Amino acid sequence: MQQHQIVSREQWVAARKSHLAHEKELSRARERLAEERRALPWVKVDKVYLFDGPNGMVTLGDLFKGRPQLVVQHVMFAPDWEAACKSCSFWADGFERMVPHLAARDTTIVAISLAPSAKLEAFKNRMGWTFDWVSSGNNDFNHDYEVSFTREEIDRGVQKYNFGTTPFYGPELPGISVFFRNEAGEIFHTYSCFARGLDMMNAAYQYLDLTPLGRHEEGLPYPMDWVRLRDQYEPEAAKGACCHG
Repeated sequence: MQQHQIVSREQWVAARKSHLAHEKELSRARERLAEERRALPWVKVDKVYLFDGPNGMVTLGDLFKGRPQLVVQHVMFAPDWEAACKSCSFWADGFERMVPHLAARDTTIVAISLAPSAKLEAFKNRMGWTFDWVSSGNNDFNHDYEVSFTREEIDRGVQKYNFGTTPFYGPELPGISVFFRNEAGEIFHTYSCFARGLDMMNAAYQYLDLTPLGRHEEGLPYPMDWVRLRDQYEPEAAKGACCHG
C-alpha cells in the first residue's frame, strides 16, 4: 500500500475538489457513452430459441414477462459442472435484489446457462437466489451470442470472444446481452458486453474502488483469484487479526 500524506481537513478538501473535477469529466463521458449505446442499431432475432426452465420449456419472448426490455446475464455453468463459475456468481449476488427495481422500469433480467435446469435450480437454492434462471443446453443461444465456444473454434484460434478483441481462455465465458420486444412481438438484439465490459455491472468492485486499498488484487495469480462462492468464505471469527494490522 502506498504511503499517503497526512494533511489538514482544509488541505484534504482542496485535494478532493481537484479530484472531483476529474470525476465529473468521467460522469459526463459516461453519459455520452450511454447515449451512444442507446443509439446503436438493432438486429432482429428471427431464430426460435426454446429454454428449459423449472416449469417447462419457454421461448425467448416468454422471458420478457410482458415487458419490452430483457437483460440476459450469461452465467458460466457447463453441463458437467457441479456449480456455477465463482466469478459469475459474484455478479449474480449483485443483481439478485435488483429484479423488482428493474421491473419497475419495464426491464426483466434473467440468467441463462448451458447446465440442465435441475442443476441450475439446485445451485440457485444453495445460493438463496430468486431471479429467473433457464437452461440453453438444448439450443444454440450461448454460441450465437458468443459466450460458449466449440473445441474446434478454440483449437483453430478463431477470435470470436468480445467481438474478436479478447483471446479465448476457455469454452465458457461471461457476458451480458440485451434485447427489446416491440408491441408486435418482434425481438431485437440491441447490446452485448463481455470481459472488462462487465466490470461496470459489479457493485462490489465499484465500492472497493472507493477505498484506499482498492481491489487489492496485485500479486494474485489472476485478478479474481480471491473470489469465492458466497458460502465458501472463511468466517470472520476464524480469520483472527486483520492481515493489514
